[in-house]
Amino acid sequence: MTSSNSPGARGKFITFEGIDGAGKSTHLNWFAEQLAARLASQGRQVVCTREPGGTPLGERLRTLLLEEPMHLETEALLMFAARREHLARVISPALDRGDWVISDRFTDATFAYQGGGRGLSIDKLAVLEQWVQEGLQPDLTVLFDLAPEVAAARLAGARAPDKFEREPVAFFARTRAEYLRRAAQAPQRFAVIDADQPRENIQVILEKILINV
Repeated sequence: MTSSNSPGARGKFITFEGIDGAGKSTHLNWFAEQLAARLASQGRQVVCTREPGGTPLGERLRTLLLEEPMHLETEALLMFAARREHLARVISPALDRGDWVISDRFTDATFAYQGGGRGLSIDKLAVLEQWVQEGLQPDLTVLFDLAPEVAAARLAGARAPDKFEREPVAFFARTRAEYLRRAAQAPQRFAVIDADQPRENIQVILEKILINV
């Protein structure tokens, strides 16, 4: 069997998740820098990407998804359309090259936001997940868990909020609950971090995760 660090081995897929304001994007950038330094000696690269987005088409869909009002099922279908393009154009080719991919959000976010937050049937999302991903799941998902009230305070006045960020605290409470439900269903994939602590503490936790990934 080829080890994950051997030349020609498939890369690994890591996702960062959490409600808006949990700090995942800031920590993702730091984590990616540390991982890139580690992989450089192996001739591998780190591909950083995001959802919705990650491709020219995905970024155009992102603008629509974050700003335009639309039917709930339309929103979910567009999320998965952008994801299919993302997988075909960016994620799968990078993994096949042996590169590692770190994505700011993936399908867990759709279950959390469209399923938990908005109330779309989890069964419908599961069908789309299987169809679009064909069984592909991240090797590791780092979930930054934070109380919605704390997250809202962090976001207050930071910038013009998108349509999701304008949702009330109750929406994010449901979103958080679905994230935690997903994590409980797949504990071998998730690393849940208490995001209500100093950045330095979180980086120590991420360093330990990095060693074992």
